[in-house]
Amino acid sequence: MTVTLSDEARQYIALFEDETGATARDCVVDDEYDRLIFLVTAGEMGEAIGPGGQHVQRVEEQLDREIKLVEDAPTAEDFVASALAPAAVYNVTISENDDRVAYAEVAEEDRGAAIGTDGRNIDAARDLAARHFDVDEIELT
Repeated sequence: MTVTLSDEARQYIALFEDETGATARDCVVDDEYDRLIFLVTAGEMGEAIGPGGQHVQRVEEQLDREIKLVEDAPTAEDFVASALAPAAVYNVTISENDDRVAYAEVAEEDRGAAIGTDGRNIDAARDLAARHFDVDEIELT
């Protein structure tokens, strides 16, 4: 699947990569919540965050926006679990009926983390899963 990036998103990716040393595969400009969502190459999350979170904090300060990081994954199931972090996701199944729906099994105590304030975490997961794996919906079970 091909993801098209705006000029603005490409500029944010360039700055993010320069500041963190990690590779960003995608950037979603989320104006509703005044934040940027970066999809970080698998295995580079620690580098993106930096010691004590200093790399990502430096980018947040420069851009004066909240930053959310999501680690890439090779399968739709793993991707959805990663996108819902820090919630503990036990299992993800993808329904291939009329729509492609990801059903994520999340512990009751982590449902709030998976959903996020005003639904912002699950909205980000839905946006990214749609962009990278043609997932139409994510539902928590």
